[in-house]
Amino acid sequence: MRVRSILSVTVLAGGLTLFSPPAHATGPTVERHSVIATDIVLYECDVTGETDKQSIAVTVELTMPTGAITGEQMTIGWRGTYADGSGLTAPAAGLAAGTKLYAYASISDLPGVTSATGVGELGTVGADAIIPLPTTVVDMRTTSSNAGTASVKPAAINFGTSPTQPSIECEATNADTLTTYPLPVTAADQTTSPSPSPSPTDGTTSPTPTQTATDTTTEDPVGGGDEERTPVGGADTGGGGETGPDARPVLLTGLLLIIAALAGLLLRRRSLPTR
Repeated sequence: MRVRSILSVTVLAGGLTLFSPPAHATGPTVERHSVIATDIVLYECDVTGETDKQSIAVTVELTMPTGAITGEQMTIGWRGTYADGSGLTAPAAGLAAGTKLYAYASISDLPGVTSATGVGELGTVGADAIIPLPTTVVDMRTTSSNAGTASVKPAAINFGTSPTQPSIECEATNADTLTTYPLPVTAADQTTSPSPSPSPTDGTTSPTPTQTATDTTTEDPVGGGDEERTPVGGADTGGGGETGPDARPVLLTGLLLIIAALAGLLLRRRSLPTR
């Protein structure tokens, strides 16, 4: 009876071990959210072919991304609506076919990045008509090679068939009083190292040099002062729990040996003569 109980418990424990998923099979999902910021921007617009400038007020809604990483393109959403009953009037000649809105954001406090640019589609606009602003979000894109926290605020909007040939240019007159919004940019992980280039061969065999492990010191490019020591020639152990041989075949072999031993013991006890 005792042997049968031990055998049942062993089989049950082995089955649970074999069919349970490994600990690294699932993991948390990284989510990136956005922060919405709104401001009223006062613009003074210079229209080609007209001497008088137009003054308008636009409520600008910026969608600030989170999770921005160096070397990867980040997107700042732009949505604008006329405020205070204002509206930009098309010139008497109308707008050329294919005219688009070009929205800009001013970026400071992050070396190498000064602005983000986006393009919005416009419908047909007749002469002296109010130019409608895009009803969908305009994606302003930029990329930073440096980590840090940037300061972002709305900037100019232009209208034209190309960003280099605007027919209407609107500059923000209250840029100094606009709210700036933080945009953190995190340094991307640098886990790969370049492989040595193969040396040309001329048919002769050269002796293989002995590799000596040494420590190299890498300075933090952000200026944080931390040092990272990487052993040269060391073994790559970055795989964590997802690398190495699968232990389940070994457990299965051990389980079968235990079952065979217990079965032999049970048969032996039954074959002994009773006294």
